[in-house]
Parts: sequence; C-alpha cells; structure tokens
Amino acid sequence: MKRWLTEAFVLVIAGVVAFPLFWMVLSAFKPEDEIISADPVPWTTRPTLDSFTRALTVANFGRYFLNSIVVALIVVALSILISFLAATALTRFRFRSRTTLLIMLLVVQMVPVEALTVPLFFLMRSVGDSVPVFGLNHLGSLVLVHLAFSLPFAIWMLRGFVAAVPVELEEAATLDGASRFRFLWQVLFPLVAPGLVATSVLSFIHAWNDFLFAKTFIISAVENQTLPLALQVFVKPDQNDWGAIMAGSTLMTIPVLVFFIFVQRRLVSGLAGAVKG
Repeated sequence: MKRWLTEAFVLVIAGVVAFPLFWMVLSAFKPEDEIISADPVPWTTRPTLDSFTRALTVANFGRYFLNSIVVALIVVALSILISFLAATALTRFRFRSRTTLLIMLLVVQMVPVEALTVPLFFLMRSVGDSVPVFGLNHLGSLVLVHLAFSLPFAIWMLRGFVAAVPVELEEAATLDGASRFRFLWQVLFPLVAPGLVATSVLSFIHAWNDFLFAKTFIISAVENQTLPLALQVFVKPDQNDWGAIMAGSTLMTIPVLVFFIFVQRRLVSGLAGAVKG
C-alpha cells in the first residue's frame, strides 16, 4: 500500500512539472482563436503550424539561434576545463587559504543574480575599454558572465568526484612512469567524466535560457542578440502573440532535449555520484 501511495505521489508531482511543457507545446499548435479563448481546453481539433511559421520568419532568427549555440557551447567547454582543474587542485593539494576558497565558492552561490546585474554591467563596460571582445554588445561578455556563474557550482560538485578517486591510483600511475599531466588527462579525467557531464548540462541550460544578461549586455548590436531576445518581437503593448511565443519557446527546448539525450547515460551516473559525494 505504501509503495502505491509513493508511486501515485511521484506521478502527481511529475504531472505538475510536465503540465507547463505540455501546455506550451499544445498552445504552439493551437489556432489563434483557441489560444485567446475565455474557455481554454487541454486539446485542439484544429492543429496548425501558423505559430511556428511566424516564429521562424522573425528577422535574423537563424543568427539568434547560432549566437545562442555559440555562447552555450563555449561556456560548457570552458567550464568543464576550468572546473576540472580547479576541483583537482582543491582536492589533491594542500595550500594556504584553501578552506577560504571553498567557503567563497559556497557564498557566491547564495548571491541573487539580479543583485549583481548592475555591477556586472559597469564591469563589462570597463572591461570593454581594454578588451573589446568582452565588452558590451559582444557575445564575449555573455560567455564571461555565464562562466563566472557556472564555475562555483561546477567546482564544488566535481570535488566529490575527484575525492572519490583513490590517491593510491595516482601513486600506482606514478610508479609506472606516468607524469602528473598524463595521470590528470588519461586516468583522472575519464574517471570523473560523469560529473563533468552533469555540470556541463547545468552550464548549457543556464547559458541557453538566459534572458537577463543578454538583455542587459547586448544593447544595440542586434546581430549579437540571442534566441530568448528574439521572442520579444511577439510581446506587444496591445496584445501578445502567445502562439508565436509558445512556438518559439518550443523550438528553444529542442537543442536542450538533444543535449540531454546525447549525455543521458553519463548524466544519471553523474547526478548519483554527486549525491554520494
């Protein structure tokens, strides 16, 4: 009886979580009169692709899509590399202020993103004077900020995976003639791969779905806007085009789903390892 109640509870929670996604996809296929109807129903008898057509015909839609992909993939690649090296250093080496750094990683994650938006705006403006590629109106500013927000959690999460690798394994590799660099990339890196996958998924989602930083830093360079900003054209003072908004949102979820499917196996083991760690 207890098992049935647990399963029923899990199904209810899953339904609550999945319903907004279901409604988004359903609304994307509904005709406009059904979307704005005062009596909405969870089905449609007249599915249409008109909303997708309006979403895909937005000027520079392909460019916005490419910008989002570029930013997300660069953030993922850099976060994997930097967090792996940092987690290894914090786990394998003893040095002054090590504990302070670990505490700072936790404290940074407690600061609301909104509280840092204005200071980061002025910081990116100053950085742009010296390094234009990381300044305002450049994709580099988005990469830099997303990387800064992704790294603390990624480093903290990977610490558990690196710590789970026995020190004796490194000693055995050293006795066999392996250098520290070779052990790092040929032994340790593959062993913590599930953790790297889990952190990469979170970094990808954070960068892909971002609207706040893209809206704040990409001010006038329309060619450098990302996909979430493209949906703004359907938000109008008199009446929003909810069909196109839902269609665009549905299209935005496709790369995330593809990424999830691609790393699914390692993601499960990675999250399990994080819980154990």
